[in-house]
Amino acid sequence: MLDLILCIDDDPITLMLSKKVIAKTLFSENIITLPNGEEALNYFNKLKIDDNEKVLLPKLIFLDLNMPVMSGWEFLDIFNTPEYDEFKDIKVIILSSTIDPKDLDKAKTYPMVSDFLSKPISLSMLDYLKNKT
Repeated sequence: MLDLILCIDDDPITLMLSKKVIAKTLFSENIITLPNGEEALNYFNKLKIDDNEKVLLPKLIFLDLNMPVMSGWEFLDIFNTPEYDEFKDIKVIILSSTIDPKDLDKAKTYPMVSDFLSKPISLSMLDYLKNKT
């Protein structure tokens, strides 16, 4: 079981479903949900300010691509810069409804992206991820 995961998606129903499925499988003890990439960057900036050994970092991020304010791609572009190197061990799973193969190819260019899966999150998907890590 992971201590903490972060779900970034603008759809409240997707976030609610993700929380329920994750809780049911005991995949993670704690889940934080945020509505877009900008809120996620604000979250990580606050963690940097709170520089404290007791701060619990997410072990995994479920990231949607198409969101208002700041998309998943924009988030990855910024999160992949040296400014966020202290979080480079956090794995990102893109969880999207897109079926465009160009998106899959683009995801492979980000070292922190470990997988690209289709929405919605499911029990079998979490089993797959448990066995993968």
